[in-house]
Amino acid sequence: MTDLPGIVVTGASGRMGQMLIRTINESGRAKVSGAIERPGHAWVGQDLGQAMGGAATGVIVTDDPLEPIAGCQAVIDFSSPAATVGFATLTAQARAVHVIGTTGMTGADLAHIKAAGRHATIVRAGNMSLGVNLLTLLTKKVAAALDEDFDIEITEAHHNQKVDAPSGTALMLGEAAAEGRNVSLDMVADRGRDGITGKRTRGHIGFTSIRGGDIVGEHDVMFAAPGERITLRHVASDRAVFARGAMKAALWGIGRGPGEFDMLDVLGLSDG
Repeated sequence: MTDLPGIVVTGASGRMGQMLIRTINESGRAKVSGAIERPGHAWVGQDLGQAMGGAATGVIVTDDPLEPIAGCQAVIDFSSPAATVGFATLTAQARAVHVIGTTGMTGADLAHIKAAGRHATIVRAGNMSLGVNLLTLLTKKVAAALDEDFDIEITEAHHNQKVDAPSGTALMLGEAAAEGRNVSLDMVADRGRDGITGKRTRGHIGFTSIRGGDIVGEHDVMFAAPGERITLRHVASDRAVFARGAMKAALWGIGRGPGEFDMLDVLGLSDG
């Protein structure tokens, strides 16, 4: 296993982090070479395998990302915007692949990621699953085929611990719909309707967020016109679909030149 590419996982103790660790180590195609947690976390200083309730692996969980990132081939990062921006600087310096599943980033955050992409391979996507990325393509094509007589509404549902809304996937779908109509999402997005809002604006794209229980992820894109509706839907019932997609992206990026990519590039579905 020593010749397998090494992948660092951020947020190792979280649900997504632990799923990533298991997926990578069971794949036979890569190994977890580093695990990062926030300062003060109970896992810091522990062997990763033992922290997860299993046998020792020799990988010690750390709150200092510099050394593990400097020695790895890829970083898979489902963390917070502030943490991701910091990791992007280190991955750029190390010329390591940075797979970013973090959502809720600001324009300033994205500008920093773009700058890092001039030095390293970055794969960033609001969702890493094959099904969702196919849904994104379909959304763009349907939006391009239908005129503004069809209102577009995007509904997403997630577990009650998710902190950002709309989800990164919902925004990715909104961007696809806006691109299909050749408009800017910022100009046509309706988010968080409440109270007397007035009638719906023609051509706008609406978002609704649901939070409850342990919902992994559900996304619907509805095209509604007088007398008919078209609904495109994706349901994720297992977080493993995101972990497998993220690992695929990491392996795809190793050996590539600098640049920003998404899962459509990884899956060979990009228009570019």
